[in-house]
Amino acid sequence: MQLIGRFGHSLKARQRWVLFALLVFLHLTLMAGASSTVGLMLWIVDVGLFLLWQPFIQAERRLGAKSVLLIAILLAAGVWTFGTWLLIIWVIVLASLLGGRVMMLGHRPTRIFYLLAFAYLLVALLVWLVPAIVPEPLLVGPSLERPFRWAAPLLFLAMMCLPRPREMPPPGSGMVDFFYSLFIFLLVSVLVLGSLAFMLLQQSLYIEAVFKTLVSIAAVLLLIGWAWNPRPGFSGIGVFLSRYLLTIGLPFEAWLQRLLECAEQEEDPERFISRALGRLLELPWVSGGSWSPAPGAAAGHGVFGEESAFRELFHGQPLEMVLFTRHKLSPALIWHFHLLLQLTNEYYGAKQRERELREMSYLRAVHETGARLTHDVKNLLQSLNNLCFMAQSPGKEGGKEFTRVLQRQLPLITQRLQQTLEKLQVPQGQDAGAPETLPQAAETWWTALQQRYPQPMIEFAPVTLDAGIVLPAALFDSVADNVLNNALLKQQTENGVRVRVVFSPDAARLSFCDNGRAVREDIAERLLHAPVQSDNGLGIGLFHAARQAEAYGHELRLASNEDGRVCFELIRREGAADGDPA
Repeated sequence: MQLIGRFGHSLKARQRWVLFALLVFLHLTLMAGASSTVGLMLWIVDVGLFLLWQPFIQAERRLGAKSVLLIAILLAAGVWTFGTWLLIIWVIVLASLLGGRVMMLGHRPTRIFYLLAFAYLLVALLVWLVPAIVPEPLLVGPSLERPFRWAAPLLFLAMMCLPRPREMPPPGSGMVDFFYSLFIFLLVSVLVLGSLAFMLLQQSLYIEAVFKTLVSIAAVLLLIGWAWNPRPGFSGIGVFLSRYLLTIGLPFEAWLQRLLECAEQEEDPERFISRALGRLLELPWVSGGSWSPAPGAAAGHGVFGEESAFRELFHGQPLEMVLFTRHKLSPALIWHFHLLLQLTNEYYGAKQRERELREMSYLRAVHETGARLTHDVKNLLQSLNNLCFMAQSPGKEGGKEFTRVLQRQLPLITQRLQQTLEKLQVPQGQDAGAPETLPQAAETWWTALQQRYPQPMIEFAPVTLDAGIVLPAALFDSVADNVLNNALLKQQTENGVRVRVVFSPDAARLSFCDNGRAVREDIAERLLHAPVQSDNGLGIGLFHAARQAEAYGHELRLASNEDGRVCFELIRREGAADGDPA
């Protein structure tokens, strides 16, 4: 095996010399004649050299019994039908393969080498082989066999003198362009048959017939070239051919519409991929398929349709897909299916990300709801602590006052606890609207607030509220409890902190000002806009209170932030109704 491999690599590095030997033996075959045994033996050697040179099967590959039998049958058929017509077909095939390979070469001397070989085959065809099959020898004209017999070695000598490339040829240089080879095969065949047709129909001389055929082919090619891309401004046949190659019976726009329909109707990624791939069964080529997760991807798997003998694997992310077809797919159809399945993969990935975002949004809503409820419970606990503080006040009048406060505050605390329990039923995210609460009279709320916070450090500015003004008690309770509780915590670290609460007569503005230290700049920038970390717990409660204020058409802001004057204000925006959520 190693010896065969080294021999194959040696032949691959010496492709030019194999082709050179092939042309030399072909020339000797032509000189010996198509009717002689020597010519047959030389042609068999030429076929062997072709097998070593041909670009379809690598020279180091071991052939199986079926391949050897097929080659033997073809060779036997060639030996049985050996003659001038077989040599004509043989030369045309060689010329078409050479013409298809020239387009793949970048080294100029090597390209000239192949062009000279192509020229030799064309001259041998037109000068030596085609005149031998002319039915009327008188129409052949002057014979060019002797010049060809002695000029060919000069052409071979020129081919030998061309320099070889210093580096090994790239892997794709030995391939043959099938389209160019087929085009050259048809052109040369038309040239041969057209020359014979002109000779038989018009009784033209051979050289004249060849010239007429060349002119006719040139005119047709010129017409096709003009029709391919005409200049006056309208599309040519090139556009129609490109459109055909892009569709090939597979309506791309219709498939996009099907994918869009499946994407709109199915939110679950697994149901979407099952339905989308199931639509592939509507195509006449597809009999079934399957999908499975790509390496490192988190995805499902499934099957649809039935298996068949033809299987094509399409790699992608996050799914790898297998299609079973009734016939072997052409390269163009494989490309189309790859594009369609890649789009399906993109939709599937988008559905996965959409599901993850929904789950994250739900978890975020649960988290935010829990955070709000934590602060609501904390505020209720502070209200209960204030009531306990009043209950411990001595004196008979204090007891009566406590009873009146208790009669007013306990229903409010019960109502707030009920609202807290209602929030637990359905988590609300950051974009959820404000909870529905009954509006409360501003005067009643203001009196209850003063009773809940009887601490000496909290001063409530006297105000006469306009009659009939109502406000959203849940919002004002949340803001007041968070700001005042933070002030009480601030008093534990700063001595002499006092808070002044001012309420406007129209209930449009509620301000809390203390004489403590200013909030740090890095905290003040994010305060009320995002949760922040601080020493006394500022941040999360105020953040949720600010979001709640937005939902009710109000705004909570840090109006002043300087040492000795730190003020928070809750103001009503223009156009927001009293007591109603925005």
